Amino acid sequence: MPPSVHYPRPLRLVGAALLLAALPAAAASVEVLALGSDGKPLPETVVFLESPEARAAARPLPGVEIVQVERRFVPLVTVVTAGTSVSFPNRDTVRHHVYSFSAIKPFDLKLYAGTPANPVAFDKAGVAVLGCNIHDHMIAWVVVVDTPHFAVAGASGALRLDNVPPGSYRLRSWHAGLPPGAPAADEALVVPAGGARAQVKLALKAGAL
Repeated sequence: MPPSVHYPRPLRLVGAALLLAALPAAAASVEVLALGSDGKPLPETVVFLESPEARAAARPLPGVEIVQVERRFVPLVTVVTAGTSVSFPNRDTVRHHVYSFSAIKPFDLKLYAGTPANPVAFDKAGVAVLGCNIHDHMIAWVVVVDTPHFAVAGASGALRLDNVPPGSYRLRSWHAGLPPGAPAADEALVVPAGGARAQVKLALKAGAL
């Protein structure tokens, strides 16, 4: 057997430091509370983090569906990354005619039952409003983002973004109760290795939907 090589202690420490420097930074979590102008929780608020690095890391999502059941869209608000294809299965007892006139993705799925053969590809960031040409009360939203870091607030207005690399971001927040065409709110957020907490307040009242 070849003789063992014993490095001096300082050299071993330098080698370990170089190895740690080469490893990716540990991912952090960002906790956000979404509130309305009345200070009450604002469910269905979409929150996402933007940065050049986040944009480069975004990939289309697989298997996304917006279902029609009991004459409504489920979920009410769907968030996808740009390039994601969305299926619109009709699991209702009546046929539906799903459409959108929104600039980021106009489309028209004429009266049908079951699942259309071709899903709809949302390839541009922004917000698409969905409707049914048969049932005017049916409405839903697709929010298309250029980042893998996003979530939708639950009933408490709280949400959590996991696996966020530490760094500098734009914290964006949007709600369907905002005026049509209104951009997402925007503020700077630095995420340290230990994670971050933030509160967003939008200019509308709880129960806006």
